Amino acid sequence: MGPAADELESPTPDAVGRLLDTLELQGGAARTTEDIFVGRSEPMPHGRVFGGQVLGQAVVAAGRTVDEDRVVHSMHGYFLRPGDASQDITFAVDRIHDGRSFSARRTQAFQDGVPIFSMIASFQNEGAGFEHAAPMPPDVPGPDDVAPDENASAPGNPFSRAMRDARPVEIRHVLPELYADPDPRPRPENAAWIRARRRFPDDPALHRAAIAYISDITIQESILRAHGVAWSSPGLKLASLDSVVWWHRAARVDEWMLYVQESPSAGGGRGLATGRLYTPDGTLIASVAQEVVVRMP
Repeated sequence: MGPAADELESPTPDAVGRLLDTLELQGGAARTTEDIFVGRSEPMPHGRVFGGQVLGQAVVAAGRTVDEDRVVHSMHGYFLRPGDASQDITFAVDRIHDGRSFSARRTQAFQDGVPIFSMIASFQNEGAGFEHAAPMPPDVPGPDDVAPDENASAPGNPFSRAMRDARPVEIRHVLPELYADPDPRPRPENAAWIRARRRFPDDPALHRAAIAYISDITIQESILRAHGVAWSSPGLKLASLDSVVWWHRAARVDEWMLYVQESPSAGGGRGLATGRLYTPDGTLIASVAQEVVVRMP
């Protein structure tokens, strides 16, 4: 069971509802010949579609075309063009392969007739096998020992305030926040507790899609932190190029997850970030990798 709604931080009205609306795609259903779906876009202060939204929607679209007993375990996606948050997105799913245990799907996202995102995802009938997982880093304070993010809503930082007010998740940074000021001790790592602001429906596929959404939150900060840069730094240009998510174990997004991130490399105007999501008891949920364009004047 997930936490009750009143146990979570009070959200901006309908923030979680808007996320659920974006993941409720319209159009074809499983086992039809026309795998075309349409999804709404979340309103964003800067007018560009949030990458995590497209990731989550593409996973939902692909999942609608596989048998219910097959769950997504990996996705590899490329962001091709910026999306317009004022427009709907059309998702076209190609049924590449259906085997005895695995199914592969290609999903393309379109606006105005041109692709903005392309993904291949794999689904599996899960079974018994080897089990091991990288442990959670030791000595990380728990979510109750970390204060909620505050600078994102501080006066004089309107962009970050708008971003925080619109998001359907609560974030508690373990290291100093990067909304208004850079980390006083530059380091290529980041860590934050994160969860949906209120209870999600009891649909495991929906929780996996929401993990794809969450995977695009804060992961770039390991790159920014390494170079003493804040989100509000003048002239910062950052855009996601590609994203990979591997789902290892089921989890609820309305319960706390520790998102541990690091940046092993930056160069050529690009930065690479990797991340792992854990439950509070140390269970590894998912692994993430993302490369971004990142530039300063």
